[in-house]
Amino acid sequence: MKTLSLYLQHFLHLFFPHTCEGCGTDILDDKSILCAACFTNLPVTGFMGLEGNTVEKIFYGRVKIAAAGSAFYFNKNSTIQHLIADLKYHRNKEAGFYLGKLLGNELAKTNRFNNVDAIIPLPLNPRKEKKRGYNQAAVIAEGIQSVWPKPILNNKVIRKIFTDTQTHKNRVSRWQSMQGVFAAEQIEILQHKHLLLVDDIVTTGATLEACATAILQVPGTTVSIATVAYTL
Repeated sequence: MKTLSLYLQHFLHLFFPHTCEGCGTDILDDKSILCAACFTNLPVTGFMGLEGNTVEKIFYGRVKIAAAGSAFYFNKNSTIQHLIADLKYHRNKEAGFYLGKLLGNELAKTNRFNNVDAIIPLPLNPRKEKKRGYNQAAVIAEGIQSVWPKPILNNKVIRKIFTDTQTHKNRVSRWQSMQGVFAAEQIEILQHKHLLLVDDIVTTGATLEACATAILQVPGTTVSIATVAYTL
């Protein structure tokens, strides 16, 4: 039976090849989307276990964050960029779940986030979520949860205001456009909890800052931040 199963696996591979999302090779584990070489070459930041890291410094003097970090550096034409783009623009939820697992593993390596009570995916612009069919931050959160078991609190923080893309705006413009965008709901669930705010990428931090500010208006809350990638 074992031999038959192996033959069947090879036969199906001819018609439905399983290839690495990074380099395209078909020499990889069936349960992974990256081969060993691409996985080894991922640009790990080491931020999660480092107090006062580059991501935390983004929020100094802007909003009180208990701890923050990103798992990887975001570079153009990199495997990380490809996976995030696939998640956001090509409906590849598997890529998002995988990235979430990698982020969850980084969170689990340090005790700096041990006191987190729950995960809050950064709310997506409602129009974008309707078009995409899902919130990429929620998919990442599910990946985190699979290796770092914390409850996920969806829809407890909402976007009240529609905002245009932030991609081509400078830091000041991003900050100005995000004022008053977010609001906490079901406050009784959030009260007195340490909440981990999760997103795919942090650049200027304006969106995450605005969301964290809204959460911190709930009595007794503490906020930490984790993203898959940090862009230089």
